[in-house]
Amino acid sequence: MLDTLNEVLKQRRHAAAEDSYVASLHHKGLNKILEKIGEEATETVLAAKDAEHGGEAERQALISETADLWFHSMVMLSHLGMDHQAVLDELARRVGISGHEEKASRQP
Repeated sequence: MLDTLNEVLKQRRHAAAEDSYVASLHHKGLNKILEKIGEEATETVLAAKDAEHGGEAERQALISETADLWFHSMVMLSHLGMDHQAVLDELARRVGISGHEEKASRQP
């Protein structure tokens, strides 16, 4: 699915801003894309809080908000000429490594 989404993002990046939401984000620039990521991250956090003690509707809202967050993160990567595969590769690299060890390895 991520590969398919990546292809759609590539196709829509250079479309007319009035015809494509993705193109409009690219046209507005990185700061607008980052603003959307921040907005979606906040909405995801709030949805998770609701889902903790909520029912199916709240759990579905969390899925929807997480999808929005992932989508906008992929738009950001696309805007910067990067690919989601690098993120997947990094996650694969971390498999089997303690989270504490991995975090410590990133510190200067």
